[in-house]
Amino acid sequence: MNTNFKHILAQKSIYIAAISACFIAVVAFAVLSFLITRDSRKNNEGFAKKTFFQKYETLEKEFRNIEEYQYLLRALIRKDGLKNYKEYSSVLNNMNRKGSLLPYSWYSYYDAASGKSVSNSTLSDVLTKKSADVRYTKIENNRSGHFRDFLTTRKDTTYWVSYDSLVLPRKNRLYYGSAVSLNDLHEYFSNIDKSLNNYAYVFTKEGICISHPEKKYLGRNIFDFTDVQPKDTLCSATKSGYTEGTGVSEYLNLEVTRFVKPLKTDNFDGYAVVNHVNFLIDESVSNTKMYTVYIFLAALFLIVAVFILFHRAANIAYKEKEKIQSEKNLLLVENEKMHRVEALHQLQQLKNNINPHFLFNSLNSLYMLIGINKDNAQRFTMNLSRIYRYLIVPPQENIVPVAQEIKFIQQYMELLKSRFDEELTFDLIVHHPKSLEKRIPYLSLQMVVENAIKHNIATIDHPLDILITVESEEIKVKNTWQPKTGEDVQGAKFGIDYLNQVYDYFKKNSVNISVDGEYFVCILPLLE
Repeated sequence: MNTNFKHILAQKSIYIAAISACFIAVVAFAVLSFLITRDSRKNNEGFAKKTFFQKYETLEKEFRNIEEYQYLLRALIRKDGLKNYKEYSSVLNNMNRKGSLLPYSWYSYYDAASGKSVSNSTLSDVLTKKSADVRYTKIENNRSGHFRDFLTTRKDTTYWVSYDSLVLPRKNRLYYGSAVSLNDLHEYFSNIDKSLNNYAYVFTKEGICISHPEKKYLGRNIFDFTDVQPKDTLCSATKSGYTEGTGVSEYLNLEVTRFVKPLKTDNFDGYAVVNHVNFLIDESVSNTKMYTVYIFLAALFLIVAVFILFHRAANIAYKEKEKIQSEKNLLLVENEKMHRVEALHQLQQLKNNINPHFLFNSLNSLYMLIGINKDNAQRFTMNLSRIYRYLIVPPQENIVPVAQEIKFIQQYMELLKSRFDEELTFDLIVHHPKSLEKRIPYLSLQMVVENAIKHNIATIDHPLDILITVESEEIKVKNTWQPKTGEDVQGAKFGIDYLNQVYDYFKKNSVNISVDGEYFVCILPLLE
């Protein structure tokens, strides 16, 4: 009855531990999900600002290129007056045809005496003729060195016209300047900076849109077709020099983060707007959270699987223990030494198999490794699986090859290193490789190492050093002698007695233990 009660308590402990591990995993996922969402959104918002500055710099550069073209035209005209202005205009237009953007220069010579004008462009009519059919919108610009600008529409095409004039003798006047189709400007900006997650448009101080990815908005007032407000253009009131807000894109009909910044050159005074699509940010965060869910589900499945396997192993061990206990009672009546040694061996093996303290420490280490280093966690899990396979399926005999025990102790020490790290060092030296073919009592190295860790101090300041040396006739296990306060080496007597009985059964010298200066030494003879 007492044994069954203890078994029920052990089962409850396993279920409680499994539920606790699942609860910890769920809480950890919730916290990690929140942190990932916050940091991912912050990183994506930083990326949005970075792309905004890149887009703005591109727009500013191209507007300055247009301005440089106008300065070149002004310099040529003012240098020669009426001598070569037609040739200059023709040469510049030929050069422009080879470029991506197609601004072209024009001129209009006004003869005051005759009242007639000679020009190479119908766009100049607005300067020399007052016709009710000619519609134009003046663009105000008071910056130094500027050309005068206006927008005019001809045959459903809106042109941005910049002009200057040269006063000649007898009140004659030469008008000259450049003109750019807003459709051509739209195509040009669409090709020089292609981006899938943002788009930009430019408007004047009066709100007239002169660049937009949607052609139907060119020449219209942006306050009529967007949710941009006049207060959004008050960039001088902000420390950053631009305003940032959210709105709905008139172009994509999606929520966007909107940046508005003044765009000023010597010949233009307006604003650039860059819209960054928010669903890309949310999609990136969602992907990150989804990957996190997968990782945590995998980790949770692994933890539950290990608990289930351990529970099954505990049940098998419990049934085996009852069977062995019954056999032990019969064997004690017969008082046969070999059977008694075998019973002690099985008892010690069962103690190792159902030791929850070692498993829980290993699972805690595994849980920490999953969040820190996935590769290390995989290696840790494989070692833990091999160790429990080795413990749960004991050999038919009480002795195993030395190579097998050496491999097991290396896996066992790798698990311990994940718990103790700098507090524990382990070295293995094989002086005689042929000795690996000999045999040694099952779990003998693990018992000696476990006793060393159990009864000695192991800290960063005083690490526990363990050295295993394979000689021709023996294995020497040596560890630093720094016993815990109140502890005595006799606490390891159960394991040493077990090993001595095995060696006595095989008529071999017993285990030799001693304290050599600062080291505790245990010598295990090898069996043929």
